[in-house]
Amino acid sequence: MPENEVISLESEIGFRALFENATIGILVVGQNGGIELVNPHAEKLFDYSNAELIGKPVEILIPQSVAGKHHHHRDGYFEKPKSRPMGRGIDLFARKKDGSVFPVEISLGYYELAGQKLAMAFISDITQRKEAENELKKINDQLEERVQQRTLELTAALEREMELNNMKSRFVSFASHEFRTPLTTILSSISLVEIYLNQAPSEKTTKHIERIKSSIKHLTDILNDFLSLDKLEQGKIEIENQEQDLKELIDETVEDIKQIMKAGQQVHFNHTGPAEIFHDSKILRNVLINLLSNAIKYSPEGNAVYIESEVSNGLVTIHVKDSGIGIPEDEQKHLFQKFYRASNASSMQGTGLGLNIVQRYVELMGGQIGFTSKSGVGTVFTVQFRQNHH
Repeated sequence: MPENEVISLESEIGFRALFENATIGILVVGQNGGIELVNPHAEKLFDYSNAELIGKPVEILIPQSVAGKHHHHRDGYFEKPKSRPMGRGIDLFARKKDGSVFPVEISLGYYELAGQKLAMAFISDITQRKEAENELKKINDQLEERVQQRTLELTAALEREMELNNMKSRFVSFASHEFRTPLTTILSSISLVEIYLNQAPSEKTTKHIERIKSSIKHLTDILNDFLSLDKLEQGKIEIENQEQDLKELIDETVEDIKQIMKAGQQVHFNHTGPAEIFHDSKILRNVLINLLSNAIKYSPEGNAVYIESEVSNGLVTIHVKDSGIGIPEDEQKHLFQKFYRASNASSMQGTGLGLNIVQRYVELMGGQIGFTSKSGVGTVFTVQFRQNHH
């Protein structure tokens, strides 16, 4: 047998083996649309026997809804034949012998044999993939619906929360101003009574007047805390930087808080570095008053409070140290939270807002606040912020 005939025979045997055992449906269709060859897998896909398909038009395997237009596509393919996927971007379907339709993926190939143009169609049943895709789409749609529903619920909850916050802010502002006026009047009247009674002093009278004045101060402090917090939360506090002498500011603040010092208490102040800074004196003063007041309140009689300030390379550092009750270690992480009171301070007056307000003030100044503390030994608060430029 000539060599070329041997090669041809081997090629045909190889093709037949591939054709017969392929796990994908293969059809060979002539230019006139007739089915020339069908492999076993294609017979199973369409539930036809080989004899029932050979010579029949390929349109018997196409859904009736589109079969009438198929010959136009077939003619167009034979005019410009090339290997390519069929129906790219659209869903393709095939028809079984019983008329049922199933989704398919089809790739086209082309060759010529003895001058005859032939097209090869490689067909895969993608029913399971489509079912999985549809199930996934259904799950995604359900998930998207749940997300949308949850978003609506959260939006509604957020709107309610914002409304409640607005109501709270309006109430705090209204109540604080309404309380402030009568408290101021009471304090003025008590001061006048104290002057009148000085003409005939009485130890018991003086004691009760001091208690009344102390209570009024406590209520005023509470109102001031609420007003400060309200302004901070509404963003109504504006920074007003100006030239100031830090040493002088701290000296004045220490002098102001002496009236609340307990018996035998002292405040020791030391400053190093330049004294002139450019910052908001009102906010810094509020920070100092709060930290010094706490140091005095939580320290026992006869103990000293220390305040140190330093200005170096544009960095302002202030330490306020006491020898007070300290903060329990397991509670320190909560210290700057609103309304938080340490367990060992529950018997002392306070709103639990002061340090939260101080932290916000320091952040407004572009700085930070930290502390070290040991229960029963004392606490050191450290405030740091950068110098502002003119």
